Amino acid sequence: MSAHASFLLEMFCETLRMIYLGCFLLLCGLTHVMASYPIWWSLAVGHQYSSLGTQPILCGSIPGLVPKQLRFCRNYVEIMPSVAEGVKIGIQECQHQFRGRRWNCTTVNDNLAIFGPVLDKATRESAFVHAIASAGVAFAVTRACAEGSATICGCDTRHKGPPGEGWKWGGCSEDVEFGSMVSREFADARENRPDARSAMNRHNNEAGRMSLNDNMFLKCKCHGLSGSCEVKTCWWSQPDFRVIGDYMKDKYDSASEMVVEKHKESRGWVETLRPKYNYFKPPTERDLVYYESSPNFCDPNPETGSFGTRDRICNLTSHGIDGCDLLCCGRGHNTRTEKRKEKCHCIFHWCCYVSCQECVRVYDVHTCK
Repeated sequence: MSAHASFLLEMFCETLRMIYLGCFLLLCGLTHVMASYPIWWSLAVGHQYSSLGTQPILCGSIPGLVPKQLRFCRNYVEIMPSVAEGVKIGIQECQHQFRGRRWNCTTVNDNLAIFGPVLDKATRESAFVHAIASAGVAFAVTRACAEGSATICGCDTRHKGPPGEGWKWGGCSEDVEFGSMVSREFADARENRPDARSAMNRHNNEAGRMSLNDNMFLKCKCHGLSGSCEVKTCWWSQPDFRVIGDYMKDKYDSASEMVVEKHKESRGWVETLRPKYNYFKPPTERDLVYYESSPNFCDPNPETGSFGTRDRICNLTSHGIDGCDLLCCGRGHNTRTEKRKEKCHCIFHWCCYVSCQECVRVYDVHTCK
């Protein structure tokens, strides 16, 4: 079978899976889940992501797109690989930030709902995932524009201002406004319902995008003989995405709990959010918001999407959430020894190489019961 025929067959199977999932949700009375779940995130995992760059993107085959997203994809298909890359780096950053917590941002590659039922509820975990994914899309599109891999965008020439003392503008300032616009137009396209969940998702999506603006910095390069820095050129740059992840993790820890209010407007009933506690400072547009409590994630639960913490590696010496007491939910832990080969007794030889021996070291590994 040719690669093209194989690709078409995969797309056909994906369509059948989408139809099956839709029928299942309809039979179960859970169509609201499909409406609120960003099914299109599945573009960032599995065979669809691995085929990017080698196969043309067929917008109609991307599961879960609403009409506005479908039109956007067809009009700007060249930046869709960056959209997928952005969701992927957002997911990877989520898994890094939550690696030592009971919920560790696990994805399910063979499911269109890549996080399972975890995102069905309006919890702070859902708030973080939406924010970091939206930030990832804006980040990846902005970077692609600056690198010249997308022809519809380029460098930012609007926010230079007067140069500082000892330097001048140069290089390619990254146009984070364009990247944020793409993220806003695409990721928010399905969040147009007059309900509380759409309001929450829109707010958290925007908070994620604003984290890029808040962390832009002036990057400079020296020019001159022998690096004398006689001339220094500077440009606006995005930070490493780890900085964004750390920033948004702080927002997760301080997320604001909200309550749902209903208002009658000309278009019907509209749900909005307000802070649950009046004695706390109300959330700003940069803060994360949620209105449903999280499960404890201690035990496997298919309904909540919890995988539990059994067999997870824990830190015996930590008193934090990654410690064996908290991560194992009081069930205790097992300890086993593990041998690892490592370089040791390294010596620098003039000139210029390093030689090392190989040592076997024994470590204790602690896992939750």
